[in-house]
Amino acid sequence: MTTLSMQWPRRWSRQQRSSATILVASGALLVLLWLMAIPLAWAPEPIGDNARAFAEGTRVTVQLTLLAGLSGIVIGVLAALGKLAAFAPLRWLASFYIWVVRGTPLLVQVLFVFFALPVLVPALQLSDFTSACVALAFNVGAYNAEAIRAGLLAVPRGQGEAARSLGLSRWHTFIDVSFPQAFKVALAPLVNNSVALLKDSSLAYAIGVVELTNVGNRIQASTFQPVPTLVTVALLYLGLTTVMTQISGAIERHFDVEGRQP
Repeated sequence: MTTLSMQWPRRWSRQQRSSATILVASGALLVLLWLMAIPLAWAPEPIGDNARAFAEGTRVTVQLTLLAGLSGIVIGVLAALGKLAAFAPLRWLASFYIWVVRGTPLLVQVLFVFFALPVLVPALQLSDFTSACVALAFNVGAYNAEAIRAGLLAVPRGQGEAARSLGLSRWHTFIDVSFPQAFKVALAPLVNNSVALLKDSSLAYAIGVVELTNVGNRIQASTFQPVPTLVTVALLYLGLTTVMTQISGAIERHFDVEGRQP
């Protein structure tokens, strides 16, 4: 009893620290997005004159990452379940999707969704931003699917058998027993995929999305000053990835992914 009573304060304190880190990092991200034009305005040319353009491009980059990232998790879960399904055609379809997406360049996928998909489906007319979101979501979804599938396979078979022996349905066994354990195993690669997605979103410039890379390219082309412009773009990406890494690390500690808590 004494040992157990001493464990709870440490566990609660650990979760409090990770939650505080998530809040601070999220606040830093919001400040970076909405107030970054102020310090950039004091920078020398051509950065100061284009501070608002850099700020708007950064916001579009984050929007792409968040929308595609959340959609990619849903797609990844569905594809992972499809690949593990007992129904053979569903397994083949999920395996084919993962094989195609992981075996082709992301730039080709972005161009395909924007240019070729409306030709194949005339009723489907997507904007450049929506096309980029769709391509990025299905791309990261394929990688998420393998991470989630590995997490599901890592859950001992006896866990599901024990849950069903207690009267739980297959659905409740998956939701309450299997998936929470699989999520802890898959969380680290899922987070890595999300950070990589932030950088991969730069390929949206190829179809005209005015995100951070596109803004930098336009400014350096009009001012003929590539060094300060591209250094600024790189520093902004570095700041975004640093904040996302802090958030992801706090999320892993919050869920005790490494199993350090007693």
